[in-house]
Amino acid sequence: MSLDGLPPLREVIDRHGLQAKKALGQNFLLDLNLTGKIARAAGDLTQTTVIEVGPGPGGLTRALLANGAQRVVAIERDERCLPALAEVSAHYPGRLEIVSGDALKTDFSRLVGEPAKIVANLPYNIGTELLVRWLTVPKWPPFYTSMTLMFQREVAQRIVASPGSEAYGRLGVLAGWRTDARISFDVPPQAFTPPPKVTSSVVHLVPRAQPLDADVKKLGRVTEAAFGQRRKMLRQSLKSLGGEALLQAVGIDATRRAETLSVEEFVNLTNAI
Repeated sequence: MSLDGLPPLREVIDRHGLQAKKALGQNFLLDLNLTGKIARAAGDLTQTTVIEVGPGPGGLTRALLANGAQRVVAIERDERCLPALAEVSAHYPGRLEIVSGDALKTDFSRLVGEPAKIVANLPYNIGTELLVRWLTVPKWPPFYTSMTLMFQREVAQRIVASPGSEAYGRLGVLAGWRTDARISFDVPPQAFTPPPKVTSSVVHLVPRAQPLDADVKKLGRVTEAAFGQRRKMLRQSLKSLGGEALLQAVGIDATRRAETLSVEEFVNLTNAI
């Protein structure tokens, strides 16, 4: 038996035939010391509801519960994993709710009745899309009090990137606009089954109480246009939104490129449309 009194994850995977599916972006974390480290990176869980996306065989789920999470709501698309998660639920009566479904079709704001923490080893194929959705929810403060999420290292660097850096782009603007984001630690490929070809990173994001005021959809359009042609000057990349006239209205040099603009300048452009 493992430290939490449940069978080792390798045994669970073998018994339930849970070999990871590439089509679902699955890479399972089997080291309970590592999953415990992710759970602790999310802070105090004892009075908290935690939303987890893609629990798989339940490694991180177990760590969240073992670290005192009051309640975990786990959304799992792969029906093969449900019996293994049911065993975890039985071990922690009344504390694990398993939702069988697609995270991309889930209304997270209605999933829990109180602000929650999101903690997840996100499937690689939907991780960025989910993050953008969570960063651009219409209602702010949002339904979550923090997000502690696993991404490929390259994506994590884009999330925390600053203006002027090579990694700075739409993700960095959206994350910097509404949250304080930092990389907590890296996770090597060999920690996963199967091992991915890249290093992963855990990113911790805390919502800003009062982010700069901007229309979410308009900001999305501005960043999409600006970084869609990032090698071009802003007067060209933003031509469809007003080009030089728009840039002059907010005092931005039309010959600059998207990666040089601060979050505040993107917000000013958005508000000028």
